[in-house]
Amino acid sequence: MEAFLVSTGIVALAEIGDKTQLLSLLLAARFRKPWQIILGILVATLANHALAGAVGAWVTTLVGKDALRWILGLSFIAMAAWIMIPDKLDDDATATEERYGVFTATVIAFFLAEMGDKTQVATVALAAQYQTLLAVVMGTTLGMMLANVPAVLVGDKAAQRLPLKLVHGIAALIFAALGVLALFNVGGAL
Repeated sequence: MEAFLVSTGIVALAEIGDKTQLLSLLLAARFRKPWQIILGILVATLANHALAGAVGAWVTTLVGKDALRWILGLSFIAMAAWIMIPDKLDDDATATEERYGVFTATVIAFFLAEMGDKTQVATVALAAQYQTLLAVVMGTTLGMMLANVPAVLVGDKAAQRLPLKLVHGIAALIFAALGVLALFNVGGAL
């Protein structure tokens, strides 16, 4: 349960102000079909995070526990720093929407936007840390949905009122704490 809850919380916080949240706002404004967009976000996130989680689980079979502890600890600390760098949506991110329907455009755009994104990297690290693929993927997917569904439903007025620096700061502190805990093997997770 810890893997699920930590994964959900970290990704939900990390997603606020992220490029995929901006993409959610863009798709909602353009298509005005929220349920197709939400379903597209869900499908893309499940596919992307399942792939990332599988990579994280696979990494644990390649390296020893001490090396893994250092890799994870330093990765979480790097994530803490990375989360403080604001995201922006690329100008060409809307090209996919014009060729496909709402659902397909959302799936493709979200899957591609998540490639190499901090939440995908976090999913890899969390799956390696907790060594429970299903709980981590379900948690990170729920975190994505918690951050992006309101963006689709409410629009950018609510997003403009959120204190992004505070939210990112809290997420960065959580990542840093996870990094330190992993480095010192607190809790015996590795």
